Amino acid sequence: MNINFNKNKDGLVPVVIQDDRTLQVLMLGYMNEEALKKTEKEGIVTFFSRSKDRLWTKGEESGNFLTVKNISVDCDQDAILIKVIPTNVVCHTGSFSCFGEKDSKGFLYELEEKISQRIDEKTEDSYTYALFQKGINKVAQKVGEEAVEVVIEAKDSNDDLFKNEAADLLYHFLILLKAKNCTLENIEEILNRRNR
Repeated sequence: MNINFNKNKDGLVPVVIQDDRTLQVLMLGYMNEEALKKTEKEGIVTFFSRSKDRLWTKGEESGNFLTVKNISVDCDQDAILIKVIPTNVVCHTGSFSCFGEKDSKGFLYELEEKISQRIDEKTEDSYTYALFQKGINKVAQKVGEEAVEVVIEAKDSNDDLFKNEAADLLYHFLILLKAKNCTLENIEEILNRRNR
């Protein structure tokens, strides 16, 4: 990465922080070269705080750290985008994001991660893990059952029932993806290729 820290007199560049799973913008901060190096080395976001006039690791007081997943630079090499996994709320006000509350768009990735975690950790009291343990045939059968229920509800006029059945179908489909060692992103890639 070649970042132009000298473009501004203060040697700072703006840094947009984005949730890696949901793509929701979480906050804006500033980095100097030292803050970027520390962030890259530790894998936790560190800014240069203009108010404190020092390096400041997000979460150093609250414990709400931002774990780095990806760092990229814009086309002019004077701004940074960092995709992160937040440990908790990001804003000092207690909001999920400095730009407002959590958006439901992108939640499927969080749900996929939670499903995967319950299966990988063999969470005994989890419906998800119990279904996964029954094998691919039972998981696929459950997806089929939920799909039929969606079709039935689609023919009726109760939108709430339809939406709930659709949610059940998506949930069980995510379990099936895990059982097949696939991810939602794999499916998105195929759809994206077809879109061209």
